[in-house]
Amino acid sequence: MAQETTTYHIPALLEPSVDGLDIRPDGIYVDATLGGGGHTREILSRLGPGGRLLGFDQDEDAERNIPDDPRFTFVRSNFRYLHNFLRYHGITRIDGLLADLGVSFHHFDDSQRGFSFRFEGALDMRMNKRAGQTAADIVNNYDEERLANVFYLYGELKNSRRLAAALVKARANAPVATIGQFLDIVKPLFGREREKKELARVFQALRIEVNQEMDALREMLYAATAALRPGGRLAVITYHSLEDRLVKNLMKTGNVEGTIEKDFFGNVRSPFRLVNNKVIVADEAEVARNPRSRSAKLRIAEKQNTDEKDNNH
Repeated sequence: MAQETTTYHIPALLEPSVDGLDIRPDGIYVDATLGGGGHTREILSRLGPGGRLLGFDQDEDAERNIPDDPRFTFVRSNFRYLHNFLRYHGITRIDGLLADLGVSFHHFDDSQRGFSFRFEGALDMRMNKRAGQTAADIVNNYDEERLANVFYLYGELKNSRRLAAALVKARANAPVATIGQFLDIVKPLFGREREKKELARVFQALRIEVNQEMDALREMLYAATAALRPGGRLAVITYHSLEDRLVKNLMKTGNVEGTIEKDFFGNVRSPFRLVNNKVIVADEAEVARNPRSRSAKLRIAEKQNTDEKDNNH
């Protein structure tokens, strides 16, 4: 019963992601996205007395899921600061890192957080409620071109310019502060048959911009690459093509742009060896238990014994 009160979502791809870390009982690991704590508890169950696990989360709601375990250290911070906090805790090398990049149902179902168009509430969308600009700040303060770029780049919306123009026109009369006000402006720009799918993309674009998710992911991936010992594992669960592309590129080429560098013999130079050449997805049984896992993709890579210069980006 205790687990039901602490876990606020069922972790996606739990077994394959933790299996992919190939955990050493005395190793040092990072759960970059503590969330409901499901992955963390599974990692701890496989660690011995000498093992160590750091869990990152910038959302204060995650603190209720901190396990009471001397092997666990909680870091209330964005995982983009992985390098700084590893150094702060005296850690130079880690044996594995797991990141579940999805937004939990807990966030979508909390009307006060503004992540979903299903509820009325403030247009917020901050993962860290203590700081940073809200979605309302972006909608009301970005110029039209910058707004259009957000919708195009992060929502892949073809009518991004029309969306931006409509918002700029509307905010000239009154600030757009709530989800209801926002929907009144953008809904007429979508056909009824695709309305939910398109609105999900609009909200995704704003959420990514609010939380600087792509920049944070880039920084974390490079920091993880530098921190992993040879033979260490990187396991990342993604939910949309933008973040999956960065992860796939890094694992295949060593950089998020996907720029291929080859050695004298024509071999691709990368600090990683792919553990699963084919992306891992949830089976039908898991999707039935946890619909959120339907869009989850798991990629796992192992750090190779490369020269230090290959890891400096």
